[in-house]
Formats: sequence, C-alpha cells, structure tokens
Amino acid sequence: MTSRKLLAFAALSLACLTSAATHAADYPDRAIRMVVGYSPGGPTDVIARIVAKHMSQNLGQSVIVENKPGASAHIAANDVMHAAPDGYTLLVTSLTLNVNPLLYPDRYQYDPIKAFVPITNLANNPLVMVTSYDSPYEDVASLIADAKAQPGKLTFGSSGFGGSAHLAAEMFSTAAGVKMTHVPYKGNGPALQETIAGRISFMFYPSVGIANYVADKRLRVLAVGTNDPRPDFPGVPTLESMGLKGFEEGAPWVGVLAPAATPKPIVDKLNKSALDALAQPEVREQLGALGSVVIGDSPDAFRQFLINDKQRWAQVIKLGNVTPE
Repeated sequence: MTSRKLLAFAALSLACLTSAATHAADYPDRAIRMVVGYSPGGPTDVIARIVAKHMSQNLGQSVIVENKPGASAHIAANDVMHAAPDGYTLLVTSLTLNVNPLLYPDRYQYDPIKAFVPITNLANNPLVMVTSYDSPYEDVASLIADAKAQPGKLTFGSSGFGGSAHLAAEMFSTAAGVKMTHVPYKGNGPALQETIAGRISFMFYPSVGIANYVADKRLRVLAVGTNDPRPDFPGVPTLESMGLKGFEEGAPWVGVLAPAATPKPIVDKLNKSALDALAQPEVREQLGALGSVVIGDSPDAFRQFLINDKQRWAQVIKLGNVTPE
C-alpha cells in the first residue's frame, strides 16, 4: 500500500471513530425500542420491563418494551436483526436465540453470535424439577428407578418443542441414562397444570411462581437445578449433589442484544445503563422475588456465554437425538 493510500485509510478510520464517538455522545436523543419475543406477563417480559423502567431514568429517554411473540421468539429476533444498528432497537430474549437455528437450520438461517452484538445478560431463572403433590415419586431416585424399569412410561411436560423445560428434561434423561416421553403444551402454564393434576409424571419449570403451589400442597419439588441449595426451597436437594451436572449453566437466561455493527460506544453506554439498573436495590428485590438470579455482565463476557450456551445445547440435542416433531 502506498503512503498516499495509507494516509487516506488512516484519515477514513479516524473519521469513522470520530463519527461513532460523536453519535455516542448524543445517544440517546429519542425513545429506545426493546423488543421481547414472548407474551406479556412471562418471565422474560417482566424482567425486561423492570430493567427498562430504570434504564429510562438513567438514560433520560423512554425505553419502551414491545412484545412480538411467535415462532419460538424468532419474529422478534428477526425484527431486531434487520433493524438499523443505531442502538434504538434492542432485543430481549432467551435460549431460543441459540436453539432455533440448531433445531431448524433450514428455517432459521442465522448465526446468533454474528447477527447480534451482546449488551448484557440480565438474569437467569433457575429450573426446578416438580411433580404432583400426590405423585408416587417422593425423590429423584425413585423417579429414575421407575424410568429405568419401564422405559418410555414416564412423561415430562414442556412449553413446547425446543423450550427450556424440554431441553432440561432431555439433559436429565441423558445424564440419568433413562428414556422418557415428551408431552409438549402451548406454554409452561398448561404443562404445569397437567403436572399438578398428575396427568404427566414431572416437568422442569422456572422457579418463578412455584412457591405458592408448594405451600398449597399441589406440587412437590424433587430437585433444584442450581449448584447450591435454594433458600426458597429449604431441604430440597440439588441435581448437582446427585451427580447430575450442568443444570445451573443451562438455566434459561434473559439477555439484551443489539443488531450487528452497533457502534461500541453505544453498546458500552447501554451496558452501563443496564448494569446501573440492576444495581438498584429495588430492582434486585423485584427480581429476587421472582426467583431470578441477577447476572449483569460485560458485552465480552455475555458473548463468551452465548458461545458456550450454543455449544451446550448442540451437545444436548445431539446426545438426546432431539429432532423436530
């Protein structure tokens, strides 16, 4: 490259950096749209709204949550993926971002690591393994013993194919060396009601909203999917303590991402805003009451998490021979 070309390239690079810095200094100067791929009232939506409220305050502009459910949250992901990379359209999503292209590579042709810029992983919702209070299974050992004695007899519910409850049960099946039957429903709520009624053997469910059913003796919690015991479920063992590993890392997460090519100064400003929101005692109290675990990491740490998450679910899908139904 000639000296003249080098100078021109350097000038162009400096101009781009200056432009990005100027843009970030003025950002935001209007409302930010935070797109959620799930219905209102669900854990992802609730967490997004709690954080968005406080981000609005510290950014000085409205952060508006917009629900676009459907196609396993891909409608929302696709909307943000093709939005302008200017920091005004963000995605709040969960593990379906990685799982969709793994299960349906012909339908969802995108690489989640390349299509988005991570901002931060807000929180996760640890899974608990539950059965009907009147179930014959009083612990995980008795459930595994029955599953081994009668392959395919036990049933587990989920919110649908490829969701967190489904994949967690597939992880459990592989780790325990048992074969069980998946019964998908249109949402975690209906699946939980079928579990309470005893029409399915068990299910994995986010810890959000479980305590009341336990207190009313409608559900029994067999185990928690965390490395350490949960204070909200005293006396309940962890799957980790039984040698069934990986469930804490596999807990459904709730993170914020922006379209690819969003300038780093804007990403950094959004990351700081989200972390400031998560540091507020009110926010931590609200998320804790939901049963969520606050994370709040850097863009680089969230990127590495997404890479590991993709590898984890690819392995679960392969070992469990999970194929589209």
